[in-house]
Amino acid sequence: MGAARRRKNMRILLVEDEREMAAWLERALAQSGFLPEHAPDAATAEAMLEHEVFDAVVMDLRLPDKHGLVLLREMRNRGDVTPVLILTAQGALQDRVRGLNLGADDFLSKPFALEELEARLAALVRRSRGRQSSNIQCGSLEYDSESRVFQLQGAVLHLTPREHALLAVLASRAGVPVEKAKLFNRVFEHDSEASPEAIEVVLHRVRKKLAGSDVHIVTVRGLGYMLESATAQGD
Repeated sequence: MGAARRRKNMRILLVEDEREMAAWLERALAQSGFLPEHAPDAATAEAMLEHEVFDAVVMDLRLPDKHGLVLLREMRNRGDVTPVLILTAQGALQDRVRGLNLGADDFLSKPFALEELEARLAALVRRSRGRQSSNIQCGSLEYDSESRVFQLQGAVLHLTPREHALLAVLASRAGVPVEKAKLFNRVFEHDSEASPEAIEVVLHRVRKKLAGSDVHIVTVRGLGYMLESATAQGD
């Protein structure tokens, strides 16, 4: 009873396209005190992660619309630090190595014992809750990595997905120039038809949303773009 009570507030997102497996996992985790929710594909998972906060994600790699490792990379690129446990085929060493490099927190090979999955999830959530806050601040701009929300001068800063991706990259390296090509790859990584100059449009829009505050994006000739605050500049 004690373990189930401790798990009562642990919201788990199951990203699994096999209906029988997903239904079994949902039932079993709920009976053990977790709060599981199901996404049958990457698009559904992305929408849920954008609007809700989960304590952990259990992710199958072979999804119908996108490989799980691509979904993981996109999560980490936009600053989502939700713990991710990946379900892999037995002995899939390459998937494990790539997953670790992309920011996976744990792995479990199929077939697996439910008790092991539950124990690993509980440990992941405990470690995550025990981490120091990884919030980012640059002047009056704050980024809450848990809710993935930017605030400027205490008010929520409303951004499109591309604006969010661009500002997340610049904020994570505030005070350090980021190359134009790197920014483009992060913001337009799945749009092969986008022109490299399209990043200028996104930069212009973000600059307008930061206008009037103590935070701005500067162009560093030959090096790229940099986010800085007037306070830091004065120092």
